[in-house]
Amino acid sequence: MKRRTLIKLFSFAAVALAVMIAKNVMLMRERDSSVMAARNYYNRAIEELSTAADNISNTLQKELYAGTADMHQKLSQQLWRDSSTAKAALSQLPIENKQLENTYKFLSQVGNYSLAISEKVRSGETITDEEYEKLSQLYEFSKKLCDDMWELEGSASNGKLSLSEADAEGADEAPPTVTDGFEDFEEGFDSYPTLVYDGPFSDHILEKSPLMTNAKEEVSLEKARERASMALGVDIGRLTEVITEGGKMPSYIFSDDEGTVSCAVTKQGGYISYYLKSRDVLTESITPQQALERGDACLEGLGLNNMRQTYYENISHIMTVNYAYYEGEICCYTDLIKVSVAMDTGEVIGYDARGYLVNHQRRMFSEKRLSILDVKEQISPKLKVLSRGLAVIPSDSQKELLCYEFKCEAPDKTHVLVYFNAYTGKEEQILILYESESGTLTM
Repeated sequence: MKRRTLIKLFSFAAVALAVMIAKNVMLMRERDSSVMAARNYYNRAIEELSTAADNISNTLQKELYAGTADMHQKLSQQLWRDSSTAKAALSQLPIENKQLENTYKFLSQVGNYSLAISEKVRSGETITDEEYEKLSQLYEFSKKLCDDMWELEGSASNGKLSLSEADAEGADEAPPTVTDGFEDFEEGFDSYPTLVYDGPFSDHILEKSPLMTNAKEEVSLEKARERASMALGVDIGRLTEVITEGGKMPSYIFSDDEGTVSCAVTKQGGYISYYLKSRDVLTESITPQQALERGDACLEGLGLNNMRQTYYENISHIMTVNYAYYEGEICCYTDLIKVSVAMDTGEVIGYDARGYLVNHQRRMFSEKRLSILDVKEQISPKLKVLSRGLAVIPSDSQKELLCYEFKCEAPDKTHVLVYFNAYTGKEEQILILYESESGTLTM
C-alpha cells in the first residue's frame, strides 16, 4: 500500500473517530441537560410544597388567635389556597413505592375544616373548646409537615436526595428518594383528630397595576442606563447587557458581561425598581446598627423621604431591612422598600422598591373613625394588648385599608399584630412576629 494511501486512510479514520467522539459528547450533553432539567423541575416542586406547608402552619396559628367571623373566613380561604397549592406541587413529584395517604388527607382536610369553622362563626355560633383543640392539633401537625418539607428541600438542594433514576446510577447504595422524606409525617397520624365539616369554596386575587408609573413619560434607553449606573455605583460602560421586561411594570434590565450586577429601571418614569450585586459575603465586620444606618443612607441618596425601618433580618451575613412610608404618624405598610446590606463592608447589595412603586400615592384620611377603645374590645381574649397605632394595610380586593394596629402578646409570649378597620371595626388581618437574634419578620 502506497504511503499516500495510508495517510488518506489514517486521515479518514481520524475524522471518523472525531465525529464519533463529538457525537458521543453531544449525546452526553443532551442527557445531562435532560437530567438537569428534570432535577430542576422536581426541585421547584419541592420548594413550592415547602413554602405552602410553611404558609399553612402560619395561617393555622393565626386561626387560633382570630376573634371575628370575617377574620376566620379570610384565614380559611388562605388555608384552602395554600393546601391546593401544596397538593398540586405534591402531584408533580416522583412518588413511588407507596401512596402518601395521610399527607394527602391532611392537605385536603385542613382547608375544609377551617372553612366549616368559619361558616359556623358567621352564622352566630361560637367555637367550642373541642374545636379549638382540634385546630391546635392541626397546627401541631402542620409544624411537623413544615419541618419535614424544608428538610426534604435541603436534601434535594445539596444532592443527597434521589429525584430520578439517573441520580442513583454509579452509587454504591441507593440514595433516599422523595417518598422517604414523608415517612415520619406519614407514620405520625396516631393522634390525628377526627374532623367533621362540610362545604369548601375558593378565591383568587388579581395582579395590581403600579400607581407610580401610571401616565408617566417613557425614558430613553440611555437615560435609564445612566440611572442604573448611578444606583449601582458602577461605570456606565460596564452595563453592556440589556433586556426588556414586560408585565404590569415594563422595565429595562441592565447587567454586566459577568452577570455580577443587575438593575431594573421602569420605562415609564425611569424609577429604579430593583437592583442586585451578586457576591459572596463570608464575614461580619460591621454592627447591625451600622447596617441599618447604611440602609437609611441608601434611601436618602435616592431621594426617598419619610421612610422608616419596620422589620429586618440578618441571614448569611446579609441584613435585609424592610422600610414603610409614613404619612405623619400613619404607617403605610403598602409602600414597602427592601434594602439588603452586606455585613462585611456595609455595601448595599440589594434594593427592591416594587411594593413602593405599585402602591405609593397621595392619600386623604377621613377623621370619622371609630373609637380605638371600642375597637379594642373585639380583640381575642387570648391576647394581651401591648401597644396601638394607625396603619395602612393591603386587602385581598386590592384596596387599601386604614386600620388600628394592635401589638399583642399571646399566652406563649409570641407577639401578634392584629388589625381592625378604623371605619367599620372589621378585623382585617393578623400577623405573627418572628423575633430572634437575627432580627424580626412577620408572617
